Amino acid sequence: MMWSWIPSNWSEILSLTRANAFLGIVSPLIGLAISLPLGVVAARWRWFYPPTLVVVNVIYAIPSLALFIVLIPAFGLTDTPVVIGLTVFSLCVILPNVVAGLRGVPASVKQAATAMGYGPLRRLLTVELPLATPVIIAGLRVGVVSSISLASVGQIIGVSSLGYLFIDGLQRSFPTEIYVGLFCVIVLALICDLILVGIRRALTPWASGRNRAVRPRPRWVLSAQPAAPGAGARP
Repeated sequence: MMWSWIPSNWSEILSLTRANAFLGIVSPLIGLAISLPLGVVAARWRWFYPPTLVVVNVIYAIPSLALFIVLIPAFGLTDTPVVIGLTVFSLCVILPNVVAGLRGVPASVKQAATAMGYGPLRRLLTVELPLATPVIIAGLRVGVVSSISLASVGQIIGVSSLGYLFIDGLQRSFPTEIYVGLFCVIVLALICDLILVGIRRALTPWASGRNRAVRPRPRWVLSAQPAAPGAGARP
């Protein structure tokens, strides 16, 4: 391990890390934007989910490098083939979580919202999606971490990423570059995962383990619970 190489090439390491972060973060976010409407449809009409999942799984089975190469004739040697490929791969992780999160909302909660005058769209946006957020973000976390790792493969087709350190270190038999690349990928994945955990806790305080003694929940959950016997009765 040649420690002096790191400060001498610090600017290049940062540049490659930023490029890898862009590919690894933007792609699953696009995947989330696609998975949300697909998940809503699949949660409403159950027949839609199995064929959609089959298609996504078949695409996921394609090796990442092969998919990137197939997309090159249409989009050239740009970031686009990698972004599209990583987006498709993230669907296989995020879409099932969106469906599971929406289907996991108790029927009593949805009935309570409907009884209060909420239409389907308003109930979806203000009741179902907030309650499904922990499950959705759990899938997004896996999608982001896996995309950050797979983004390095894009260097093989000339897309700038931390994969450059792996390839160059291997070609020059210089393991320092490989170790630095591995370290940057791991740290980048951990930082993104911690950020998503913080976002999940901010959006779903009732699901946080910090307030287990008194755990606030959405009013829909509270309103859907039956009243205790004798509650509200006058003495």
